[in-house]
Amino acid sequence: MVFGTIGIVLSLVLLMYLAYRGFSVLIIAPILACLAAIMGGIDSGNIHVLATYTETFMNSLAGYVRTYFPIFLLGAIFGKVMDDTGSARSISYFVCEKFGKEKAIVAIVIACAILTYGGVSLFVVAFAIYPVAAALFREAGIPKRFIPGSIAAGAFTFTMTALPGTPQIQNAIPMQYFGTDAYAAPILGIIGAILMGTSGVIWLQRRAKKAMAKGEGYGVHQNEPAIDNTGENSKNIPPFIIAVLPILLVIIVGIIASKFVFPKLDLSYLESYGTESSKVVGNWSLIVSLVISIIAAILLNLKRMKNVIKTLTDGVSGSFLAVMNTASEVGYGSVIAAMAAFAVVKGALLGLSSNPLVSEAISVSALAGITGSASGGLSIALEALADVYLKDALAANIDPQVLHRIASMACGGLDTMPHNGAVITVLAVTGMTHRESYGDIAVCTAIIPVITVAICIVLYSIFGIV
Repeated sequence: MVFGTIGIVLSLVLLMYLAYRGFSVLIIAPILACLAAIMGGIDSGNIHVLATYTETFMNSLAGYVRTYFPIFLLGAIFGKVMDDTGSARSISYFVCEKFGKEKAIVAIVIACAILTYGGVSLFVVAFAIYPVAAALFREAGIPKRFIPGSIAAGAFTFTMTALPGTPQIQNAIPMQYFGTDAYAAPILGIIGAILMGTSGVIWLQRRAKKAMAKGEGYGVHQNEPAIDNTGENSKNIPPFIIAVLPILLVIIVGIIASKFVFPKLDLSYLESYGTESSKVVGNWSLIVSLVISIIAAILLNLKRMKNVIKTLTDGVSGSFLAVMNTASEVGYGSVIAAMAAFAVVKGALLGLSSNPLVSEAISVSALAGITGSASGGLSIALEALADVYLKDALAANIDPQVLHRIASMACGGLDTMPHNGAVITVLAVTGMTHRESYGDIAVCTAIIPVITVAICIVLYSIFGIV
């Protein structure tokens, strides 16, 4: 299995490098999966490239799309509706106005958090928040290089993975494997969210104060968004209460559906579909909550929407690349997991700790870092190892809800390596470089979340907090 092991390591390194260089995962994932399979075939004497591609890679990709495409689709549509109706800007304006320039960093983090917790895409948030952040930071004299870190701290961390009920895909994926819902381990999730959010804000504020004490200001930058002194940008946006209502509906309807509606229904008929209620109720709840919220957002803002059909169409188009990128990484992971040499890698991952929570956290975070994708790394890890983790957890009397929450939080750690798509996007939107702003992004979205996951594992192990 020497060549197979080399093939796995080589393909992972190339995946990370080529993704950083800007190659599409849709292209490199199947090629590198086949490369690993060829190397593994040298050991066994059986090289089946086309079968690997069509029967393993594509089957896994299709299975992922079948399960999660509705969430990607509805999330993208919801984000586009919130963007086109001006609701995202309304929320950001309101929060920033209430906190003021003196607390600009806190305002931006909270504004991003509200939007992402409500299901708005991370990418939509970056575009919606940046003009407001630029105006606030400029007025307060805070160096612009802290804007990407502030956006990332609010959008790429606790509302993506920790807060119970978040409709982000990173919180949806574990439901399929552990029979949980979006509100798994709520207390542990809230503690994790508080640790990530407050630590990120404290870090950014201290860094900004030190920079300003040395005489550094906002700086002079090209292609800056103009400051709106006339209020034109806020004329055609909904009032805050109207803007935030669809987000509240996502959360409230999700709780009602997952806790009170679906559990009361007779879902025994699902056996004829080859599944069970614990496998689908979580997804169904998210689907229902997003559909209702999209309808509400449209109805509340009909006069503000220029073209409803175009908004829906753009949202649909925006979902394709996101789901296919992640599904391609899952397909890659399935090819690797099917190789005989993966037994060596699997043994190493499982041997990292006798505690399944620790092993799970390390595996998920490492794979998220390699792929540069929280959802991709999470999916690969759980597809290959979830059964083992669940079996070991039940044997150790560990609540599956904790497996869900730790896996979700862990994928939001090392995923934000320099080649991560969200990192590259937020830097491009704000006009900053990795050299100027990546250090603060890394602290807020990688180092702090990793430490938080470790703390949460300790809290559960010692105090049994769920």
